Amino acid sequence: MNSKSEINMPKDVEYIIDTLNKKGFKAYIVGGCVRDVLLGKQPSDWDIATDAQPEDVKLMFGKIIETGIKHGTVTAVINGCNYEITSFRAPSSVKTATIKEDLGFRDFTINAIAYHPKEGIIDPFSGIQDMKRSIIRAVVSAEDRFREDPLRMLRAIRLNSTLGFEIDSAVLLTIKENCRLIQRISPERIRDELSKILTSERPKNFLILKETGLLRYVLPEFERCFKTEQNHPYHVYNVGMHILETVSNVENSSVLRWTMLFHDIGKPVVKTTDQNGIDHFYGHPEESMHIAEKIMKRLKFDNKTINKILRLVKHHDRRIEPHYKSVRKAVSAVGKEIFLDLLKVQEADKKGQNPKFLDERLDALKKIREIFFNLEKEGQILSLKDLALNGDDLIAMGFEQSKEIGIILRELYNIVIDNPEMNTREKLIETVGNIKNKGYKT
Repeated sequence: MNSKSEINMPKDVEYIIDTLNKKGFKAYIVGGCVRDVLLGKQPSDWDIATDAQPEDVKLMFGKIIETGIKHGTVTAVINGCNYEITSFRAPSSVKTATIKEDLGFRDFTINAIAYHPKEGIIDPFSGIQDMKRSIIRAVVSAEDRFREDPLRMLRAIRLNSTLGFEIDSAVLLTIKENCRLIQRISPERIRDELSKILTSERPKNFLILKETGLLRYVLPEFERCFKTEQNHPYHVYNVGMHILETVSNVENSSVLRWTMLFHDIGKPVVKTTDQNGIDHFYGHPEESMHIAEKIMKRLKFDNKTINKILRLVKHHDRRIEPHYKSVRKAVSAVGKEIFLDLLKVQEADKKGQNPKFLDERLDALKKIREIFFNLEKEGQILSLKDLALNGDDLIAMGFEQSKEIGIILRELYNIVIDNPEMNTREKLIETVGNIKNKGYKT
């Protein structure tokens, strides 16, 4: 940890603090940016706390965005970068707030540290000591901090996941006692914290959500997965633990990690057990898709992300043989642009199953990946746009511009998928004649 009492700030941040100081106001960098610098990390953003009111701040800087003015926060845009500037918080009985009183309202001691170029580091709650101990401890009262903003309960687990710090036992107990308060928080804020946990180096910390009771409020559909056993030769974990194994084994991207969290989430709904005591989960990809869509809409995911994740969940259990024809058909069904992501999903899925079968299944995936690259290299058809005939060609041949064009192109595409040698303009024009005879009007 960097124990220097001097912090190098960006020029824009120095300018903001200097401008506020020259107008007679106090100003400090605070919170996560101070913590990150002291830990030797590069801050993702720089926040400033001041005794100036938002109305004062708005008069000092050219472009201001009222991002959270009811909470005393405005955002100054300097050289194209955003900097949050927040007025000091203090008890209602105090007329003139100070930086120390403001820090007393922050969530955890490691975030309750301030810095000013002339005053140095201000650490009234021993945050630096807690950083050295790698512990996440609440400022003064965990219950007060969580009641002020229940999202802080999720943030404790996120910090545990991203920093690797232990959560203080008193904080964990208070989360358990107050977990229901998370229902007061907007879906978007919950989604963002969950994403940060998922894309950390410790995504299995979702178990802490379960242990503290938060999971039943933020993702009840996932909580029940831990109660669903998988008595099957291919599995060694219950559904919940299998899912977390797969999340840990997939590439660290938000889309892929959320895909793995959702890929088997429908299994508790469709589980059956045969006469031999073997569990089956027929139709679980479709059920998982349905549940995943419901969750993502509830958490306000954007449509592009929803669509990609749903396609990956839908096809995650698709059987692909390491043969050219099977791979072409799979790419056609899944989509060329996400096919390699699907293989990553399938690999992670298999790594979360019975290791006895892993080598053989990974070898098959390796061959499938090689075939895909060979198909691309050879210029074989992998999407509709690779077809040697297009809609304009069909219109020139006398077809009306309608949905009929798409139907014919899809039929030509299906023919070429089975017979790649058919993908020439001449052969496809000849084939169109046969399609006309099936009843399509010109």
